[in-house]
Order: sequence, then structure tokens, then C-alpha cells
Amino acid sequence: MGVTFNIQQTIQINMIRIDGISNSSVFQIGSAGIIKPSSSLSNTGGFTEPAPEAIPVVPFTTARSINN
Repeated sequence: MGVTFNIQQTIQINMIRIDGISNSSVFQIGSAGIIKPSSSLSNTGGFTEPAPEAIPVVPFTTARSINN
């Protein structure tokens, strides 16, 4: 025996700001019964060889005064 939900809602959004999004982000407004994760990997550029080795990134540091 399943549970049935009847949802009636009104949503008004005057402004929304999204500062960042990543591969696993979910942005939801309102109710969404089930969110099924899905991912796929595609070679849309038609590459036939591995990518070149990454160059290590040196962390950025800020200069600070010695006489704090």
C-alpha cells in the first residue's frame, strides 16, 4: 500500500542569486517527489590520447607586514 501526497503550492520568487554550481549540485524550488542522481561521461571533443600531465599549482599567499 503506497502513500499518496497531494501538494498544492504557490511559489513567488522575486530574485534569486546562485553564486556557484558544481557537478553534484541540486537546485530545487518546491516539491520534487524523487531526485534520481545521474551522471555520464562523454568524449565530445573526439580525443584519442590521454590529457597532458597537470602542472602543480602553487598556493597563492598574501604579503603580510612583519610589524603587526
